[in-house]
Amino acid sequence: MDPGSGAEQLIADPGELLADETAGGVPAAELARRERVRESGAGIVAYDALPDCSRVCFVLAGRIFLAEVTAPGGTPGEEFGGPDRVVELPSSGDAFDPRLGPDGTEVAYVSGSGLRVTGAGGDRRVIGGASATVSWGSADFLAAEEMGRNRGHWWAPDGQRLLVCRVDTAPVAEWWISSPVDPSEPPRPVRYPAAGTTNATVGLALVDPRADDPDDVAVTVDWTDGGTYEYLADVAWPAEGGPAEGGPAEGGRADGWPMLVVRTRDHRTQAVLEVDPSTRSVTERHRMVDEHWVDLFAGSPLQVGGNLLAIEPRDGANRLLCDGVALSPDGMQVQAILGMEQGPAGAAVLVRASTDPVDVDVVRFALPPDGPLDGDGDGAGSGSGAGKVPSWELVSGGGGVRSAAVGGDITVVTVADLARTATTVLPGGHVLVDHSEVPVVRPEPAFHVVGGRDLRSALLLPTGHDGSPLPVLLDPYGGPQHQRVRRIRGEYLTSQWFADQGFAVVVVDGRGTPGRGPAWDRAVRGDLAGPVLDDQVDALQALAATDERLDLSRVAMRGWSFGGFLSALAVLRRPDVFHAAVAGAPVTDWRLYDTFYTERYLGHPVTEPDNYVRSGLCDPTGWAPRGPGGHPDRPLLLVHGLADDNVVVAHTLALSRALLEAGRPHQVLPLSGVTHMTPQVEVAENLLLVQLAFLRESLSLTG
Repeated sequence: MDPGSGAEQLIADPGELLADETAGGVPAAELARRERVRESGAGIVAYDALPDCSRVCFVLAGRIFLAEVTAPGGTPGEEFGGPDRVVELPSSGDAFDPRLGPDGTEVAYVSGSGLRVTGAGGDRRVIGGASATVSWGSADFLAAEEMGRNRGHWWAPDGQRLLVCRVDTAPVAEWWISSPVDPSEPPRPVRYPAAGTTNATVGLALVDPRADDPDDVAVTVDWTDGGTYEYLADVAWPAEGGPAEGGPAEGGRADGWPMLVVRTRDHRTQAVLEVDPSTRSVTERHRMVDEHWVDLFAGSPLQVGGNLLAIEPRDGANRLLCDGVALSPDGMQVQAILGMEQGPAGAAVLVRASTDPVDVDVVRFALPPDGPLDGDGDGAGSGSGAGKVPSWELVSGGGGVRSAAVGGDITVVTVADLARTATTVLPGGHVLVDHSEVPVVRPEPAFHVVGGRDLRSALLLPTGHDGSPLPVLLDPYGGPQHQRVRRIRGEYLTSQWFADQGFAVVVVDGRGTPGRGPAWDRAVRGDLAGPVLDDQVDALQALAATDERLDLSRVAMRGWSFGGFLSALAVLRRPDVFHAAVAGAPVTDWRLYDTFYTERYLGHPVTEPDNYVRSGLCDPTGWAPRGPGGHPDRPLLLVHGLADDNVVVAHTLALSRALLEAGRPHQVLPLSGVTHMTPQVEVAENLLLVQLAFLRESLSLTG
């Protein structure tokens, strides 16, 4: 889109670019990346761009393309020898994660286990190569799955060097994922860092991409502080930056230094480090400590000149801080730093924030042009100099969930609510044309705040319901790091479909889910089962106490991943409330889930074993009594993809074995070739029908 006129133009069409392809698919490494970021689309699903968006690069079927964006009919330049607006660059054929160099003429990308650079001068290896356990330029499993870092190489601002991740999975235990539907297919090895076990070794190196033999001139950057910091959570190499406190560059420097976000294995300490590229020395810029864990927020920390912006807990809220001074007011929960604006009034930072977790706004915070800030932000004041009170304003607010991207003097705001998703370009207010199909299902959730803990809940009823009592289906995620009760259509499409099949569907965000502040998040430390299940029960009973349409004699729960764990937990521990459950890809034994996620909430299984027993599903002593004086066995359907490399099928098999040994009836539905995402359309559609049939039979429903 032209920000001035609002005119849109097509830059690249996968159908045309791959018209000569009779076969060919997505490289395995790219499929793994998409699995980690939960990307199920096809075609151009990601791209990298210059800061002014004049050029972009992307991958299709393992091939790299470079496109000119700024002017209709423009070309990528004479250096590529042709008039075409989009050109294919020479590559290895299995490329993924392409990143444009600063001048837009070279692209660094990952191929196999090594890093390469391509451009007008041809395609060449930078570092790495064929290795069973060592890879260069890619994110490790934990970084991509749990930390939100899905890249492993970064250009220097001058384009002369690359900062490259080295990942060695040799210390990680080897697991095997098989495809039993094809007995001739050998099992696939997977290095999986389960809780309490050894993680991959992650390193960083500075590499000259134009050296005759980059391996010989690569220099190591030691950021671990003698092993203190095990996790590399984020990396940035800004074009500008001020010197670290006490650093050698008095008065500033032309180019920024790489900035690393690292943390200890126990998650209680996180540090921001700066790396001097000339000496490879590492200087701590900022440190965060929490008795439970330090949260990871998108875009935080952000270096702005000599200032450091970060999101940290303060006074009961996750607040935006500038060099330790709070910019955001009391009660505002800041969720992410979106970027910087440079306007006539000076610099400002955009964030995602909310005062009610159901709705999320884009908020602008002004940064003082001179003098330090004084005191916590309260939205007041417009003075300057020392003692200035930070000010803020809404960029986009109201019902729904908002986000934004900032580039130069352009801000793109996306609004997702119950009616639609709209993207607006500011200034100018031009709205991008939405080419997506309108969903057949139209969710109409009613939002409630219930119980003594003010639980955010959504209730969905069949379209045109007559007010008669309905069986109840709880449809939560319910766990840390994901919020479902938001005023956004996409969260309720499946829930509304089940409602239209004759259910009152209830969605509840309990303790541990984001959006309500640090104390709420940390209420699940040491116990991922009890508080979470209690909140589902409390919300259900509170809603039913004032709404006769909810029939508590017919209650079921369905969920996937953590929601699957919660569903199985519901019928095993609270059969007095729940009469059936569908548990998809459930975590049943937290010792089999990854180090970063699990140890954050439950600690190390060696030092805090009781937390794992308390939160697990496979120990019958944690189940509700059955038979005389207890409750009948409740129908339970376990569903699991056999190709799942995140929550491996061993979870479901372990629970099934425990249930069988205890004489408890249940059903298991294996999904051959299906990963954790279930991206296959046919599988996803038919799986809904299977769940519906199971729930109707289990609750003795007709029709």
